[in-house]
Amino acid sequence: MNERDGIFAGTDPFVIASRWLREAEKTEPNDPNAIALATVDSQGLPNARMVLLKDIDADAFVFYTNYESAKAQELDGAGKAAFVMHWKSLRRQIRVRGTIAREEGGNADEYFASRSLKSRLGAWASRQSRPLSSRAALMAEVAKVTAKLGTNPPRPPFWGGYRLVPSEIEFWADGAFRLHDRFVWRREQPEKEWQVQRLNP
Repeated sequence: MNERDGIFAGTDPFVIASRWLREAEKTEPNDPNAIALATVDSQGLPNARMVLLKDIDADAFVFYTNYESAKAQELDGAGKAAFVMHWKSLRRQIRVRGTIAREEGGNADEYFASRSLKSRLGAWASRQSRPLSSRAALMAEVAKVTAKLGTNPPRPPFWGGYRLVPSEIEFWADGAFRLHDRFVWRREQPEKEWQVQRLNP
C-alpha cells in the first residue's frame, strides 16, 4: 500500500499513526495530539470530549484522566470507546474503536511525574466532573493540597491512564472533489492479523 506519496505506506497501523502524529506536530498550531473521545453511559447515551493522547504503543493508544470523572466511569462501565483525531493542517484524520483497560503502575507514575507541578497539584485538587460552588473554592483546594503535598506530589490513587486496544483503525486523507482516500484496518482479536480494506469516500 503506497499511495498518495506514501502517506498510507506501511504494514503496521500503529507505525502509520505515529508517523502521522509526528508530521502533525510540525504543522498543527495547538495540541496535535488532541482526540475527540467518545463513550457511552449506563443508559447507552453517547458522550464526547477532547482529551490529549499521550502515547501510541505497539498495541494501544494511551491517555490519562481522573478515575472518578464521568468519562472514567463510562470507560470502566462499557469497557469500550472510540476516538477521532483530526488535523486540519494536514487534511487527515484517524478514527479508532476498541476495548479499554486501565494503565496503572509505573507508566502512569512516570507520566504523572513528567507533568508540571501546577498540573500535578491540580489533579489532586479537582474532583473532576462533580459540582463546584465557585472558582475560589477550587483555588482554595489547590492551596490546601499545595501546603500538604509540597513540590513533589505523588500520583493520586484516583488518577491514571487508559489503554484503548483497537479492533478498528481508519485512516482518512482529503482528496480533490471530495474523492478522499480511506483505508480501514480491522481485526477480531488483538492477537489476530489485521485485514485492510479501501473504502469509498
